[in-house]
Amino acid sequence: MTLFNPSLTSQLPDQINPYSSDISQPRSLVEQARELSLSFSNNQEVDTDRDWKLVLLFIQVDDICACQDKVTSAMEATVQQLDLALRALHSQLKRTIVSVAVWNGDYDTGPAHQNRMCPCMERKSEGEQRLLKTILTQAMQFKCFNETHQESLGRHLEEKLWYCSRRDFAVLLQDSPFITNSASVDSGRPTAIQQSRHTDELMLQMWANLLQSTSGRQNMGDNDMILSVPCPTEKRPFLRTQRNSPVASHHSEPSLRFDPIMGTELPCEDLSPSSHPPDSVHALRPGDIKVVAAVGDSLTAGNGIDSKPTNVLDVLRQYRGLSFSIGGDENLTTVTTLPNILKHFNPLVTGYSTGMGKQDTPQAFLNQAVAGGKAKDIPKQVRTLVAMMKNDSRINFQSDWKIITMFIGGNDLCSYCQNSLFYSVENFLRHIQEALDYLHKEVPRAIVNLVEPIDITSLRKAHQDPSVKCPTWLVNILCPCVILPKEGSLALKQMHELIRDYQWSLNVLVESGRYDTHPNFTVVIQPLLRDVIVPLLEDGRPDRSYFSADCFHLSQKSQTLMARSLWNNMLEPLGNKTAVQAFSSEIPLKCPSKDSPFLQTYQNSNYTYKGPAPKPPPITNWGSDLSCSSVAPSTAVPTSVHKLRPADIKVVAALGDSITAGVAAKSKNIFELNREYKGVSWSIGGDQSLDTVTTLPNILKKFNPSLQGFSKGQDPRQKGFNMAVAGAMTLEIPAQIQQLIKAMKENKQVDFENDWKLVTIFVGGSDLCHFCIDQNNLTPKNYSHNLMLSLDMLYQQVPRVMVSVTEVLQLEPLRTVQQQNTLCSLFQRNKCPCLMSPDDNSPELEEIKRINKEYQIESELLISGERYDGREDFTVVLQPYLHSSFVPYVGVGVADMSFFSADCFHISERGHAEMAIALWNNMMEPVGRKHMYNNFTHDRSKIKCPSEDHPFIFTKINSLSSSPVQPSTTVQPPVATTSLSPGPTAPIIQCDSSVPVWVTAVLAVVGLLIGWGVTWLLMSYRLRQNQRKKEEKVVEMKGTVF
Repeated sequence: MTLFNPSLTSQLPDQINPYSSDISQPRSLVEQARELSLSFSNNQEVDTDRDWKLVLLFIQVDDICACQDKVTSAMEATVQQLDLALRALHSQLKRTIVSVAVWNGDYDTGPAHQNRMCPCMERKSEGEQRLLKTILTQAMQFKCFNETHQESLGRHLEEKLWYCSRRDFAVLLQDSPFITNSASVDSGRPTAIQQSRHTDELMLQMWANLLQSTSGRQNMGDNDMILSVPCPTEKRPFLRTQRNSPVASHHSEPSLRFDPIMGTELPCEDLSPSSHPPDSVHALRPGDIKVVAAVGDSLTAGNGIDSKPTNVLDVLRQYRGLSFSIGGDENLTTVTTLPNILKHFNPLVTGYSTGMGKQDTPQAFLNQAVAGGKAKDIPKQVRTLVAMMKNDSRINFQSDWKIITMFIGGNDLCSYCQNSLFYSVENFLRHIQEALDYLHKEVPRAIVNLVEPIDITSLRKAHQDPSVKCPTWLVNILCPCVILPKEGSLALKQMHELIRDYQWSLNVLVESGRYDTHPNFTVVIQPLLRDVIVPLLEDGRPDRSYFSADCFHLSQKSQTLMARSLWNNMLEPLGNKTAVQAFSSEIPLKCPSKDSPFLQTYQNSNYTYKGPAPKPPPITNWGSDLSCSSVAPSTAVPTSVHKLRPADIKVVAALGDSITAGVAAKSKNIFELNREYKGVSWSIGGDQSLDTVTTLPNILKKFNPSLQGFSKGQDPRQKGFNMAVAGAMTLEIPAQIQQLIKAMKENKQVDFENDWKLVTIFVGGSDLCHFCIDQNNLTPKNYSHNLMLSLDMLYQQVPRVMVSVTEVLQLEPLRTVQQQNTLCSLFQRNKCPCLMSPDDNSPELEEIKRINKEYQIESELLISGERYDGREDFTVVLQPYLHSSFVPYVGVGVADMSFFSADCFHISERGHAEMAIALWNNMMEPVGRKHMYNNFTHDRSKIKCPSEDHPFIFTKINSLSSSPVQPSTTVQPPVATTSLSPGPTAPIIQCDSSVPVWVTAVLAVVGLLIGWGVTWLLMSYRLRQNQRKKEEKVVEMKGTVF
């Protein structure tokens, strides 16, 4: 080495001869590593930060005490020692290559030393000791000789890649062990000449192993006396590291350890990168890729990939190193993943995940997929990913070409039936677009694989055959919307349509050309999972080996095929990509061709985008369409509120504050902010018709054109039964009710006793906005008390009424409603000082958020109780669609101002229309399964219809699925009552015959245990009472004596 660098400095830590008679304190590898680091720092000739260092670390086979059954543990202990030593060097040294070598030297130590180190060896003959040392040497060096053991140096240094986390530190195992006794095989103890010759050969072996390997080993022996020293070549001029060496080495030789199921052969001949790093993503070869990354859900996180079929709990474990798009465990001969394929084209590729762990563990690296992730989580994952790439020293963020795979949508599909608005196609696409927009803006030199959502209905087959023994009960919880619908049902048909809409929406987004504005970035749709063919056994049953233990996640067999299909998709031209995944068929890997050596994009595929979807015509009004097949009333006027159809409603009324009063709803400027546009009010307005103005009364007019009570225009004389007052607090609602009752009784169009009435109450915002000013009177308890007084008045004085209480909204998101003018901020602070004035993260803001939540809790407790269940013609239903959030966004934290008036506080006519649709849809949803947030996207067809199975407006009673409600056919006189809370009328619940027998047994046991517990508590209480009485009598008697 001094021929290459005459100023080379050698450094040896202070040594204690381990082979001397004094071995009471042998030096471990860790101690030597620490001392070496310290000696570097103390050596004035060495610049520890700038000088490159080569450290030779020898593993002495003689030091391994392998007695009888302790061979495995001894090897593992040695590997542990190596790991600790490497960690010590890694933490202390910069610019360092560590070359690890296994050393077997009989004549250096001899049996005497071995016997002193390991007394059990005394009973072995010299031949037995030599055989054992030879086997140990092979087992420590080579993985293929050590398949049954968890650890060998070869396996450890190949799979535990933590030491490759820096560009200035590398560890490599020498190709073959150093055996110093080979010269004595034929002639006994070597002569001095033989020993010198063999030492020279060993040093040349070490030197050759330090260089990058070439296609053939150079002959190091020209004759008996002259040895030839190999040289670096022009093509491979560097010292060898794990990254710049060929992927396969002799300790992981494919021919010795090729997995025919999980492994894959790469038939490609041309693996070379571009002669110069390309400037265009459309001229990108596989060998040009330097960074891989991925975002998504549990299929990318690797949940349960290597779980045994019977170990459902192991599905919680994330095998990220086996993930099809980002895993990097072992190599392509045993683990097929996209990174392992790319390693053949560029051994220096980085970013892949290894081993197991969550997204925040070091081994996850750029695999930022989160188990359970949905489309709404992708923007956050993308931001985390970009931040990691920018801050990692292994990545040149500006220059390195990157592949980012995005795969999401399965969990959205699984949850769709629970909230069709939140998991709508529009929302799904909006989240994906937000993430892609961020990548397009922030990440240079990148190609994004956008994998279409999997056709998840294919899972159903594994759960329809009981002989497959899948835990269907578990998947019913994980993915009810896909597993539970019956074959041929409308719900299943809708799921198939939704999957296609999810997939198609991504194609429309990409084909708009939105992400092809410059040559160093593009997004390519990869449709490999568009249609899935479930693998079957010879007898026609689903092959469970392709699934994880839960029959929901996918096993390594499936991940292997997905990796091959993804790679092939990347090489297939746009317009001609494979869109069917047949899991049971062989999928050979494709190769870049001479005519098409690049990863395929729209440009190098000669593909023409269809262009952006045509812009919809300008919206001229905020009306809606209603396509309900049945709008007829009951055959006879119902006597029960739980049998009330929309067409049975004759009168509407509303109570509340400025939102219900319609303040500023159609204002065009600040001079119109105080006007009340009651005719477009969401819950009570009746201007025009539903075709042009969406309000609750206009929806009801489609069912009953003779509806009464709605307000029109701005004239106070046309307010109808809209009793809302701008700025009203909950304390003022009873006064509004008194006015309402008076107005109804005086109205000749209303039969007060017999007409069914719908009263909507929305109040509490003004209370919260002024809470900090009057905390004593505006507490959550007072809010609940005033609301109770209002409901009590209706309960006592108004017959045949359904009260719909809209839950108080979350106010805090209103702080994001801003415009670039000071008037907006002034209006907000004037209308809602306790929300708008506090600073972000201040105690005052946290307090108002807490009170806001308590308001919601108090209203839920009041209405969910039995206080208003005593009358058959009265009910109160809480509509929670504003529970979680109210403000719609057009970007990250950017509120859509089209929903708000010029004061940035009150809602516009569009906002009123969305509120009306959300209220109506909540009324069409059963209690306990109502949407708790709203999808503020314009769609004229969002209004739900009553179903044939359940044509009634939902109440607490008729929401019980086991207690079907039959339409009323006879008319009975209304029952008037003055009692506040008479005993509730309990519905008769008919148990479903399909309930499993074990449920009854479990409930019986639980009931028995509860009974025992209650009895024990009562008896204990009675004993304590008796004891207390006895003590009191004793005290009393003592007092009397005294």
